[in-house]
Amino acid sequence: MDSPPASPLLSRRGLFTTLVLPLALGACVTTQDRPPVKAPRVAPADAARYGALDDGGFRIPAADPDDIKPRNVRQLVKDTTGQEPGTLVVDPRNRFLYLVQENGKALRYGVGVGREGLEFSGTANVGNKREWPSWRPTDAMIAREPAKYRPWVGGMAGGETNPLGARALYLFKDGKDTLYRIHGTNEPWTIGEAVSSGCIRMMNQDVIDLYRRVPSGTKVVVLPV
Repeated sequence: MDSPPASPLLSRRGLFTTLVLPLALGACVTTQDRPPVKAPRVAPADAARYGALDDGGFRIPAADPDDIKPRNVRQLVKDTTGQEPGTLVVDPRNRFLYLVQENGKALRYGVGVGREGLEFSGTANVGNKREWPSWRPTDAMIAREPAKYRPWVGGMAGGETNPLGARALYLFKDGKDTLYRIHGTNEPWTIGEAVSSGCIRMMNQDVIDLYRRVPSGTKVVVLPV
């Protein structure tokens, strides 16, 4: 069991009751170069959580400890969300995702979030779950950056180079796909940043851990920025 360090307070903000769905939201992918300045190194025990994995016939490389900010390491914290156990709460302002636990605790993960203008907020449910998901850019993404996304108009099979990473949770509202995902990434240095095309990205090791804990139908609350 992860040991509970001190937790920053999660800002209490009003939740939108309807979804905000920009047209560019859906396929969740924007790549970003590795930053030149390295983050402070995490403790060896924390870095070990992000070691190499063999999963589903694919190889997930170990995350470079220099790419992991200590605040983004998966950890058990005090729950300040006010939500029922089992709920997922995404705090895009502070770049955290919480899985609410029993006894006033929450499992906290560092995440990457959507860039300004591509955010999502509201409530939804996990409608589908996929291991090593395929990916296709939305029509809006192709129109916005055709040179970058048109080669993938037919889709990309799941695998080590797929930008959705090792797992994806597909969020639905009133039985309809919101095109919003919680998914892995092969760019761990983007965790804690606002870089994606709207979706929530996690380190592959973290999204695998979350996937095991979250059943279909789970309530998801995404706070406004």
